Amino acid sequence: MSSRATAWRALFALAVVAVSLFFAFHAPARLGLDLRGGTRIVLETQDSPTVRADAAATDRALEVLRQRVDALGVAEPTLARSGERRIVVELPGVRDPREAAALIGRTAQLSFHPVLGQAAAPDGKNVLADPDTPGRALRLAPAALTGDGVNGADAVIDERTGGWRVDLSFRGKAGEQWARITGEAACAPQGDPKRRVAIVLDGRIVSAPGMQTGVPCGAGIPGGSGQITGGFDAAAAKELAALVEGGALPVPVTTVEQSTVGPTLGADAIRASAQAALIGLVCTAVFVMVVYRLLGALATVALALYGLIAYACVVALGATLTLPGLAGFVLAVGMAVDANVLVFERAREEYANGGGRSKGAGAVRDLRRPLRTGFAKAFSAVADSNVTTLLAAGLLFFFATGPVKGFGVTLAIGVVASMVSALVITRVLAEWAVRRRFVARRPGLTGMASTGRVRAWLARRRPRLMRRRRLWLGLCAGLVLCALAGIGVRGLELGVEFTGGRVVEYTTARTLDADTARAAVSEAGFPRAVVQTSDGDGVTVRTGDLSNDEQERIRAALAAAGNSASVERDELIGPSLGSELRTKALIALGVAVAAQLVYLSVRFRWTFAAAAVTAMVQDVLLVVGLFAWLGRPVDSVFLAALLTVIGYSVNDTVVVFDRLRELRRAAGRSPVWPELADRAVVQTMPRTVNTGMGALFVLLALAVLGGDSLTDFSIALLAGVVAGIASSVFTAMPLAVVLETRHPAPVRPARGAARKGTGAVV
Repeated sequence: MSSRATAWRALFALAVVAVSLFFAFHAPARLGLDLRGGTRIVLETQDSPTVRADAAATDRALEVLRQRVDALGVAEPTLARSGERRIVVELPGVRDPREAAALIGRTAQLSFHPVLGQAAAPDGKNVLADPDTPGRALRLAPAALTGDGVNGADAVIDERTGGWRVDLSFRGKAGEQWARITGEAACAPQGDPKRRVAIVLDGRIVSAPGMQTGVPCGAGIPGGSGQITGGFDAAAAKELAALVEGGALPVPVTTVEQSTVGPTLGADAIRASAQAALIGLVCTAVFVMVVYRLLGALATVALALYGLIAYACVVALGATLTLPGLAGFVLAVGMAVDANVLVFERAREEYANGGGRSKGAGAVRDLRRPLRTGFAKAFSAVADSNVTTLLAAGLLFFFATGPVKGFGVTLAIGVVASMVSALVITRVLAEWAVRRRFVARRPGLTGMASTGRVRAWLARRRPRLMRRRRLWLGLCAGLVLCALAGIGVRGLELGVEFTGGRVVEYTTARTLDADTARAAVSEAGFPRAVVQTSDGDGVTVRTGDLSNDEQERIRAALAAAGNSASVERDELIGPSLGSELRTKALIALGVAVAAQLVYLSVRFRWTFAAAAVTAMVQDVLLVVGLFAWLGRPVDSVFLAALLTVIGYSVNDTVVVFDRLRELRRAAGRSPVWPELADRAVVQTMPRTVNTGMGALFVLLALAVLGGDSLTDFSIALLAGVVAGIASSVFTAMPLAVVLETRHPAPVRPARGAARKGTGAVV
């Protein structure tokens, strides 16, 4: 049975690797705009006097916008509805959002009006400015025809004038209506304003052509066609044609979020993340091989295949790889070693306890038995710890928006891929290796025969940490108070996602100091803007509500001071969306705590669950307090890091509690909780240290090489990992001991015991 199971695992591993190789080499990765550059605009539909902005109206608006974007000629645009009233538009390669936002966001209400006469000044209703005569206006009759009757619109060059015009074609009865109003206009004498027909777009006359002498009175322009002229250049003519061709939006839309990323910023992020992943993987591989020798080398091979499997899953599912998602992918490389470490430490314990010992002189010890036992005993801890991380990833997917959602996707994919890598691929390779007679005669080569330096040191010292459990709890409470003091005294520097406003990052040709940059922005008309300079040629400007034209004024002012200025990153968040994102962030954190509490209560006693959640909340407060004291921004990427810290904190605590539960079952009816807790800490400490080292290698590489976009993310996770390791020992375990001592589990009658009052044996 065992050999058959091994064969099936080997076949499954080969199939997974083969499929992963196919997708990795044949399916291209979909990069988010923050990695390949472009503009992302989130529109929100609004109720009109006649139409409610529900999901159906939003879908109709989406189709109109799709036609407009297609007319722009943008390569691989993405449009999708988000929720009931939001439309997400992604335009790769578009670095100037002004024209794109002006085009796709206009309502494009097109109408054709007979002209009643001239007027002195427009009133915004039935008297509009004349585009052909500056300073004059035209009084218009009610609309005789709307844009719904337009069949097509094309921007063409007028062969007679050499300028650009828009040719219109009408459908059905709209052509007859066009012929009627042009025929009525042709009856007016030459020079009379009534001889003109006004073409109005969004409450503005874009063209008011007069009827030529060849147009017969009463017959109008035949053939169901017309022209819009007005001194257009190529861009204006194509934009107008796109608007008319796409038709009118059924409901008005407003921009609630807008972000632009330059292509160089995304390329730098990809290069930095790749370097961090490579350095972290190499350091982790060397560390694992030094500690676990042959098993560590095989785990390194499985770790490389894990990266292949995770990447293949991303491209096969068509998931978009964003900057936070790329960081999650890199982070998962460090966390993927956790399951291997759990198995190897269990195998070491089984070997030290005599597992696989053979009788007789010269007999070769069976290394397969401790290895199989290690996989069997580690499965519970691996499953529990990965489920807690999946809970955090799921919350990121449902509550986060934009690129941060990609972090949740890649983190979840990474967790599943790591389980396949550790529990299947590593097992196949390890079982094949220990069956080799050369390896079986040299158990020290495998790494199982060695207890490890950490375990040997702990065995000599035998620390009794739980004797001072009240001291540890008091110290941890003091750290929490320091964190709360930072939040209360310094406050949180909320990012633009949570406050609303606009933040733009510029790159100048000449390095500007902070005073020069502030002076330039102030002279542009924004004295209250927050201006910061980074190392090199970067200038970051943060303001409140800022239009695209005002952003261009700031860029021009910085260009004058720094010889030239280009936009590397531009984020605009509306105030309503900022408030919504704040609410979602708080809900996500609350649901994360509740979900972990429910899961832990099912898997453990409520005392263990309460202790683990308390330690998790402590870790969250410590990371938030650290950012408050440092004055670092709290944004959506920080939220992603915080939810990952929640998963990691519970992950580490679950491993220790899983061992404590196992020791409790073996202790009988009267457990001495402090002693059991000390033994659980000692037995799991090697795993905690070795897994933490794997994650720290990657995070340190990200912090050093990741640049400004990933530095805060790495700092938050570094602090969270260190706090999670410490809280498992000095908060969760002492609190569990206190709770179990005060609220012991009810003693259940053992099987075979006699019931009182009867002679029956149960």
